[in-house]
Amino acid sequence: MEINKDLIAASSTPIVLAILAEGDSYGYAILQRVRELSGGRMEWTDGMLYPVLHRLERLGFIDARWEIAESGRRRKYYSITSQGQAQLAEERKQWQAVDATLRGIWQSLANPIAAGDVFGRPAAPLTQGA
Repeated sequence: MEINKDLIAASSTPIVLAILAEGDSYGYAILQRVRELSGGRMEWTDGMLYPVLHRLERLGFIDARWEIAESGRRRKYYSITSQGQAQLAEERKQWQAVDATLRGIWQSLANPIAAGDVFGRPAAPLTQGA
């Protein structure tokens, strides 16, 4: 299943903030964690991740620092700020509301006789022998 790019873009902020709430990380590790958490359904690229990281840093939700890895290469590590923690809590509330709304809609659509039609009109009464 391929996930719509708009949905991936909309979910990128809470996903990155949640990953960084687990602990400091760097770009490639964040990409791997997204793949792992999504069961391989979300395959982010550098070109998608780094603009998100730069925007979150500009907004004050994350901080960045350079470190030397064991391999000797420089790596830019990202960490969530207290402002980022607050934003993550707000994002969580919003996504829970979206999730609950969609679940309610899908449940209604799965049982159209009891719920009425998709326009909110009551279901037609059942008649015998029709």
